[in-house]
This record gives sequence, structure tokens and C-alpha cells, in this order.
Amino acid sequence: MEDNNSQFSILNSQFIECVPNFSEGRNIETINAIAESIRSVDGVRVLHVDRGEAANRTVITFVGPALDVVEAAFRMVKCASELIDMREHQGEHPRIGATDVLPLVPLKNITLAECAELARTLAERIYAKLGIPTYCYEAAAYLPEHVNLADCRRGEYEGLRDKMLDPVMRPDFGGVEYTTQAARSGASVVGARNFLIAVNFNLNTSSREVAAAIAARVRASGEVCRDAESNVVRDAEGRAVRRPGLLRGCKAIGWYIEEYGCAQVSMNINDVALCPIHTAYEMVCSVAHELGAEVTGTELIGLIPEDCMVEAGQYFATKQNLELAEKSELVALAVEAMHMDDLCPFDIQRKVLVV
Repeated sequence: MEDNNSQFSILNSQFIECVPNFSEGRNIETINAIAESIRSVDGVRVLHVDRGEAANRTVITFVGPALDVVEAAFRMVKCASELIDMREHQGEHPRIGATDVLPLVPLKNITLAECAELARTLAERIYAKLGIPTYCYEAAAYLPEHVNLADCRRGEYEGLRDKMLDPVMRPDFGGVEYTTQAARSGASVVGARNFLIAVNFNLNTSSREVAAAIAARVRASGEVCRDAESNVVRDAEGRAVRRPGLLRGCKAIGWYIEEYGCAQVSMNINDVALCPIHTAYEMVCSVAHELGAEVTGTELIGLIPEDCMVEAGQYFATKQNLELAEKSELVALAVEAMHMDDLCPFDIQRKVLVV
């Protein structure tokens, strides 16, 4: 008993963040119920609920001691499985399940590897107790083919039944039989990763094609090369040749959001050291201008670390020949320079995470 209590004490002094994405952005009662299932665990704090009607998707950010966050994550998956039916879901954002993606992020006194072990245990529990197929991705991946979220989600919910026939790309837990529960809830992608910044850059155009072209130019994976007749260029082994992107450490796609009446470059910044948010903003602005469009603003999804905003403020202060020293001034300048209040007011107290 002493060893078990000691282990519990150690894990409960470790703090992590969880940033689940749900395939529901329109039914407020459902979203509130999922948030309340998280709050039902003592010690867990919900920091932000970001609801997107057009994408029909909600991102919730919550933090707390490791074991408490994991318990809250299980309860929210259960709640979402009871309230969201994927057979009726439509939305702009790629998705494969009701609780679409569930990452654990190390914050304090815990390593990424330890978060990965927690994620694997949670993924197994979700299937064992709820019957929901689960993938393990990023640091928690069992297979190299499952490391990338986009690969786990390829084919989306509609392609899950066929994916279960593939011994490599089927879910890690519950991936053999397409059950009634799988049909209702889809699959969940559970993993561990470092802090990620999700951001959309708004464009002064409704062209999805322009947004997609900008995304292809800037994202780390780049774009497929094509010849003068628009045929895919392939190497000697038949693989598509890709032109590297202008930025490192990020992923991006382009889409049109009817709710806003504009196209967006939607980006996940996986490595803020390689791709600070202000660098991403400036590059998207530059490529958009080359293609005859302009960036009108920046929409942050979820939270951003204070250090990232201070760094951005320092960049823009230098660019504008301003002498600012206070963190609050630098953060405010970053918000102004990247037009982060373009679509709605930007609440610094709620959106900027101080660790």
C-alpha cells in the first residue's frame, strides 16, 4: 500500500494539459455537458472552450494533476459518446470520431514519455470500457504509421469501416470489427505531444483554392510538384515529388468558413522554436500577397503560451522601432500587429497561458 500511495502522490504532483477536439460546435447543451463532465473531477480546471459553428467542432483546454486530468478525459469521452452521433455529423474540419483527437501535454514535473504512457493506458481503457476504437499517436504511437494525426484520420469517419480492414492502419485498440458503437462514435485518436498552437489566418477572399495554395506553400510538408499539364511529377520509384514548404514545424490546410464569409489558412504550429507565431503570420502574409490576397486577421484556437506572445511583441516592436519592456505591452502589441481581434475581441486574460 505504501508504494501505491507513493506512486499516486508522485503522479498527482505532475501537471498536464489536455486539449480534446470534439465533433460538435453547434449544440450548446451538448458542449456544456461535455465541459461539465470534465469539471466533475476535483483538481481539474477548464481554461477555455472554443466553439466553431462552421467547422462544427469544439476545442476544450483543461489542466490539472496528471491522474485527475486522465480521469476527466475518460469521463468526457464517455459523455461525448452518449451525446454525439457521428452518423449525423457534417463539418469543414477533418474528423474521425466524436472525441476526435485527445492529446496530453506535459506542463510541470512530467516528461513527454510519461505522458505517452498515460495516453496509451487511457486509450486502452476507452476501448475496454466504452467500446470506442482508439489510435495512439505522436509520442504515444505504437506504429510509425500512426505517429502523424493526419495519417490516423485519413479517410475521416466515413472511411473508418474500410480502414479497419487494413492491418497497419486500423485503430490500435478495437480496430478489427466495425461495431454499432464504432458507427455511432467513430474512433478517437489519443496521444501525447508538446504544446501546439492552433491558429487560423483570415483572408480577404472567399476562395478555398487560394487558401489551399497558400497552405501548400508554407507548411513544412510542402506541396506535390506538377508539370506544365498539371500532372503529378514522380521519381524513379513512382513516388510523388514534393517541393518543401517555406516554414518548418507546422502543418496547414486551406478552407472556406461560411460563418465568417472568408477563406482561412488553418495551421497547427507543432514546434514554436522552429516556427514562432509571428514568423508564421509574416510568411502567410507574404505568400498571400504574391497570390493576390491579403491576411486580414489571426484567429487563435485555444490558448497560447505567454512567452510566445512576448516574443512576437518583441519582433513587432523592433520592426516598428518601438521601445517596450513590459510583458503586458509586448503581448498587447502582438495582438494588435497580427489583428488577433479581427473576428471577435481577443481576451488576453483568457487566451494567453501563463505557466
